[in-house]
Amino acid sequence: MRYIDSSLASGETILKRGAWPGVFWLGAWAALIFLGIIVVGIFIFLRSVIIMSSTDFAVTDRRIILKRGWLNRRTQELAVESVEGVSLEQSLIARLFGYGRIVVTGTGDAVIVFPPMANPVEFRRAIETARAQAGELHLGRADRAALEAAATERGDPNVIEDVVEERANENEPERVPPRRRSFIGLRAR
Repeated sequence: MRYIDSSLASGETILKRGAWPGVFWLGAWAALIFLGIIVVGIFIFLRSVIIMSSTDFAVTDRRIILKRGWLNRRTQELAVESVEGVSLEQSLIARLFGYGRIVVTGTGDAVIVFPPMANPVEFRRAIETARAQAGELHLGRADRAALEAAATERGDPNVIEDVVEERANENEPERVPPRRRSFIGLRAR
């Protein structure tokens, strides 16, 4: 079982799993075939296979996860709610072969730099989808059942939407009008 699969919380689902681009696997095999005559090619191949097999990255509906390492495990995880920006780095060669690098910045000093991956635009789209879903208000089964019972009691099918909107408005901070600035701290009265 892969690390990300074993670390999912209850109810957490994987939206997109990252993959290494095929051109990287081709490079590892080419090193084995062309440089395999010398021992160097075998080491290059084994190193590439170990790195690509032991690196796992995915986007779930709650987290963005990068796991590296075979003997020593290093993980970087970032809650979807704390993602501030997602950038894509893709050179001309990378665009031709369909791979790129995603950099996710979070609140504070949190930065996750992913290794080159196949279909980076889809991975970025999955992150943006998870961010959008994280901003939605989700009701528990008991709350939804109580609202549906109230809706049938009142005969008003829009009760659920009204309560969801009220709860969303409760979480918004109160807006304070901006202070008027005056010349040299004096205010006209």
